[in-house]
Amino acid sequence: MKTLKALLGLAVLVAGFYLAWMLIPPYFNNYELEDYMAQEARFNTYTAKSETDMRESIYKKAQDLSIPLTREQISVQRVSNGVSISADYAVHVDLPLYPIDVTFHPASKNKGY
Repeated sequence: MKTLKALLGLAVLVAGFYLAWMLIPPYFNNYELEDYMAQEARFNTYTAKSETDMRESIYKKAQDLSIPLTREQISVQRVSNGVSISADYAVHVDLPLYPIDVTFHPASKNKGY
């Protein structure tokens, strides 16, 4: 009985590590993309960089991070006195018995004064 509990405990531990191994990278990559969007919004509030150039820069960063994001999913707008950037995308994670799509909505807005 003791060995059965130990094996069950080990199986739960291994399953937990496997889930973390599969799910943490998409969340970390999303965090990096959102940080990059904030940086783009902050730096380009006071520059003449076009919305298309900002969109292309964010698209390249997403490709570097292996994020399945198209140029059309990236919204870049120069608002009254700042820049607003957002995107919506999903990452497919193949978990055994239960594959899932994790959706993300990174966004950033910077207002100049």
